[in-house]
Amino acid sequence: MDVAGASSSEALVRELLLAALEDLSQEQLKRFRHKLRDAPLDGRSIPWGRLEHSDPVDLVDKLTQFYGPEPAVGVTRKVLKKADARDVAMRLKEQQLQRLGASSALLSLSEYKKKYREHVLRQHAKVKERNARSVKINKRFTKLLIAPGSGGAEDLLLGRSEEPERARRSDTHTFNRLFREEEEGPRPLTVVLQGPAGIGKTMAAKKILYDWASGKLYHGQVDFAFFLPCGELLERPGTRSLADLILDQCPDRTAPVRQILAQPQRLLFILDGADDLPALAAPEATPCTNPFEATSGVRVLSGLLSQDLLPFSRLLVTTRNVAPGRLQGRLCSPQCAEVRGFSDKDKKKYFFKFFRDERKAERAYRFVKENETLFALCFVPFVCWIVCTVLQQQLELGKDLSRTSKTTTSVYLLFIASVLKSAGTNGPRVQGELRMLCRLAREGILKHQAQFSENDLERLKLQDSQVQKMFLSKKELQGVLEKVVTFQFIDQSFQEFLAALSYLLEDKGAPGTPAGGVQMLLTSDAELRGHLALTTRFLFGLLSAERIRDIERYFGCVVPERLKQDTLRWVQRQSHRRVTPPGAERDDELEDTEEPEEEEEDLDFGLELLYCLYETQEDAFVREALGSLPEMVLERVRFTRMDLEVLSYCMQCCPSGQALRLVSCGLVEAKEKKKKSLVKRLTGSRNTTKPPPISLLRPLCEAMTTQECGLSVLILSHCKLPDAVCRDLSEALKVAPALRELGLLQSRLTGAGLRLLSEGLAWPRCQVQTLRVQLPNLQEAIQYLAAVLQQSQVLNTLDLSGCRLPGPVVESLCAALKHPTCCLKTLSLTSVELSEVSLRELRAVKTLKPDLAIIHSELGTYPQPLKR
Repeated sequence: MDVAGASSSEALVRELLLAALEDLSQEQLKRFRHKLRDAPLDGRSIPWGRLEHSDPVDLVDKLTQFYGPEPAVGVTRKVLKKADARDVAMRLKEQQLQRLGASSALLSLSEYKKKYREHVLRQHAKVKERNARSVKINKRFTKLLIAPGSGGAEDLLLGRSEEPERARRSDTHTFNRLFREEEEGPRPLTVVLQGPAGIGKTMAAKKILYDWASGKLYHGQVDFAFFLPCGELLERPGTRSLADLILDQCPDRTAPVRQILAQPQRLLFILDGADDLPALAAPEATPCTNPFEATSGVRVLSGLLSQDLLPFSRLLVTTRNVAPGRLQGRLCSPQCAEVRGFSDKDKKKYFFKFFRDERKAERAYRFVKENETLFALCFVPFVCWIVCTVLQQQLELGKDLSRTSKTTTSVYLLFIASVLKSAGTNGPRVQGELRMLCRLAREGILKHQAQFSENDLERLKLQDSQVQKMFLSKKELQGVLEKVVTFQFIDQSFQEFLAALSYLLEDKGAPGTPAGGVQMLLTSDAELRGHLALTTRFLFGLLSAERIRDIERYFGCVVPERLKQDTLRWVQRQSHRRVTPPGAERDDELEDTEEPEEEEEDLDFGLELLYCLYETQEDAFVREALGSLPEMVLERVRFTRMDLEVLSYCMQCCPSGQALRLVSCGLVEAKEKKKKSLVKRLTGSRNTTKPPPISLLRPLCEAMTTQECGLSVLILSHCKLPDAVCRDLSEALKVAPALRELGLLQSRLTGAGLRLLSEGLAWPRCQVQTLRVQLPNLQEAIQYLAAVLQQSQVLNTLDLSGCRLPGPVVESLCAALKHPTCCLKTLSLTSVELSEVSLRELRAVKTLKPDLAIIHSELGTYPQPLKR
C-alpha cells in the first residue's frame, strides 16, 4: 500500500471508531474506558492514567496510536462487547467489512516474513554519517578484518594449532561462517564480536542485519532478525517485554508476535554494545524467562544472553575487548571473533569512499600513507573518519595537517582544534559550548548514561547549539503513546574523550561542576574500572606536556599541575597489584593453563595500564611511573600489533631493573586470509612453501636493544615460541644493553628455536647473567645449553629448578660444567629428582670446580631467599 492509500485507510478507521464511540451513552463510555485498560494485545494495554478522562475523540487518538489503525478496530469491537454495547460492536463490524473489506485481517506468518524483510531493507538501507549525512550502507561499508577469538581460557595461545586461524575480511562468506557448525561440537547459538571502541562493530552488525534481509545470510535458517541496541534499552524508562521490543521493530502493530516467538530456533537477536550491561551479581540483572513479561531492559537482555529466555534462538553480541571477562558468566558456550579493523588495502578504500572528489581522496590518502604512525592508527574506522574529516577541512583551505599524530588522543584533539578553528568569529561561543558538552559527557560516563534528554541539553544550554549538531545525534524512540526525543554522542569513544577533557577544563569554583574530581575516575572498583577504561586512557593522553599546551591555547585556560601529579600517584599506588598470585612459578604441564575464575577481572589490568602510559608519549613520565612497578606481569594476552607497539614503547622508556613477565601469551599474529586469483586457482601456486608465521615480538625485541631501555629481566612462561620469535629474541640478546636475566618457563620451542636462542646467549656481547629454564623435554635442549655454558663469558647462574633431569641429561650437563671455558658460578636444581648416579656426577663436578655452587638438598646446599 502506498503512502496515500495508507493515509486514507487510517482516516477511514478513525471515522468508523469515532462513529461507534459517539453512539455510546455516558455510562457505556465509562464502562468502555474501564474495560479498555484490561484489553492487552500481545501483552500490552493502554495505561489507565491515559484513559481516565478521555472523550471519544481522545480515545480514537489513543487507540490508533497505541495499537495501529486496523488492529484498533478489532480491539474496540471486543471491548464494546465486554462493556454491554453489543449492538454498537455489531454495527462497527458491519461497517468494517463494508468499507475496509477483508484486507484488514492480520497477515499470515509466511506473508509477514516477507513484509518484515522489506521493512528492514527500507529502514537500514542508509546509515547516518557522524556528520548527519545519510549514505547507502552498501556504499559506506568497508570490509574489516575479523579473526577467530577465544571462547575461554583453554583456547588461548598454547592452543590446538601452531598458528592461529587467519583473519578474514568481513564479506558475506565470513558472516555466514559465524554460526557454522564446528567439527568438535554442535553449531554455536551465541557469537561474540569483540573489538576496541570505534573499530566498526556496530556497522558490521547492521550490515549483517541488512544482508540477512537481502537474502544473502542464513538463508533457510533465520526467519526474523532483530537489532537491539543495549545502551538504549537499558536507559529507556518503564518496563517492556521482549514481545514489546519485537513489535517496536515491526512496520506496524499487526505483527503475529506469538507465532514469531513460537519458533525461537528461527530467530536471530543482534545485541549491540553488551558491555553496557551491569555486573551479573547486580540484583536487577536476574534473567527474565517469559517473553511476554513486562520488566526492565537489563532483565530481558540478561535472559537472552544466558539463553534462559528463548533458549534455542541465535545471538550475535558486540562488545568491547574489556567486557568478555564480565560477560563470560552470562553467555552460554559462546564462539568469539575479534574485529581487527581495516587492513591497509581497506584503509585506502575508505578514503576513496569518504571523499567524493577522487583527486582530493588521492592527495589525502598519500599524505596519511607517508605518516607511518597516523596511517597505522587508521585501522580503527572511527579514527579513520576523524582523520578524513580533518583532512577534508584542511584541503578545502588549501592546507595539510600541521603536525603528525602518534596516539588516538592526539587525533581526537586535532578534531576539536579543527572545530574551533572553523568557528571563526563564533569561536568564544563554540568554546563555551564545548566546555558544557564536556561536562555532559562526563556526567553521562560516571552514571553509565549514553542517552540524554532535551532537558539535559536545556540545562547546559546546548539545545540547538552548534556543537549539539556536530557532536550529538538525535533519535526518536517510540514511547507508550508518544515519541521520546533523545540525544547521544556520535560515537561512544568520543563521549569518553570529551569526559576526559572535562577534567582539564574543570573550574573548581563554577556552579554545577561534577563532584569527585579525577579521583572518582581513577577508581579501584573493578566494575567501574572496566567501564571507565577508555576515559582513563584519554586522560593520560591529554596530560602530556604537549597536549596540555594545546588545550591551554585552544580554550584559553590553565590546566592545574595537580592533575598530572594525582594521576602519577595513582599509577604508583598500583605497585601492590599482581596479575598472578605471589610465589613460585607454576611447574605443571603445559596444557594446564586454567586460572581461578576470581582472578579473571584483573587479567587485562597490566596491559590497560601500559596503554594509559603509551597515550602520554612522554618518556620521562612513563619512566617515573614504571619506577614504582618493578615487575610488569601480562597474563593470557592474545597480542595484537597495537598491543606490542604499546608494550614496546613502555619498555623502551622503563627504568633500570625493570622486569617483564609474559604468562600464557600469544606471540603469533593471525594473518589476513586472502582469496586466490582465478589464474592461481586454475593453475595452482608454484610456490608450495608455507611462509613462516609473523613474529609479533619484533617491536619489543627492537626496543630492548636501545640504550634508553632499562629492561633487566624477561620471563616467558607457558608461551608458545615460534621460530620467528626465537630469531628476533636471539638478535636482541646479542646486543641488549640492560638485559641480565632470561626465563623460559614451561614454554614450547622447536629444536631450531633452541638453536637460535643459544646463539644469542653465547654471543660475545650478550649481557645475560641468569638463565632460568623449565622445558618439558630437556633431552633436546641440553646440547644447546651445553654450548652456551662453554661459550658464554657472562652467564653465571643457570636455574633448572622443577625440571625432569634423566641420567643422560645430567651426564651432558656435567660434561659442559667441567669444560675449562665454563664460567658458571651457580646451578640451581631445587625440586629436581636425581638418581644416585647423577648425584655422584654432580659431586665430581663440585670437586673439580669448588667455586661452583650447586643448589640441591642432597648436595647440602639450599636456595637463598629471592632478593627481588
